[in-house]
Amino acid sequence: MNPSATQTATFAAGCFWGVEAAFRQIPGVIDAVSGYIGGSTERPTYRDVCGHRTGHAEAVEVTFDPSRVSYDQLLHAFWSIHDPTQLNRQGPDVGDQYRSAIFTHSPEQMRAAIASRDAEQHNQRRPIVTEIVEAPAFWRAEEYHQRYAEKNGRAACHVPTVNLS
Repeated sequence: MNPSATQTATFAAGCFWGVEAAFRQIPGVIDAVSGYIGGSTERPTYRDVCGHRTGHAEAVEVTFDPSRVSYDQLLHAFWSIHDPTQLNRQGPDVGDQYRSAIFTHSPEQMRAAIASRDAEQHNQRRPIVTEIVEAPAFWRAEEYHQRYAEKNGRAACHVPTVNLS
């Protein structure tokens, strides 16, 4: 795999443990890393983010091979693994760090994310609250958060299995 042929996508869809596990199962995803994004604090810790003073969301930075999985397919997975109509929560997890967001890495990703959100709105009964913004700095979460579900024998949090068909 030529590293220059990979691309990056960043998604926030609730607790990053389940989101990371869901993206890891998609063929063509090279890596999925749990971390923090969208706030003002540099090098935040989990405790900082949970304290609601950083503005960061729990998110997953996905490295993918676009010859094997498209950004549109990743967007489809994103919509299928969470409820984008819940503001600052997913299931039992409540707080601004659990918000729904797409952090884009190019103008093409921005256009695709907006088009995808608009199409997904037809499948929802309530308005989608997912924010779509250019990706600022991503801060890798502490090591114990990486591959958490895998290391702890959990299939995932509340996140359903991804089906790209």
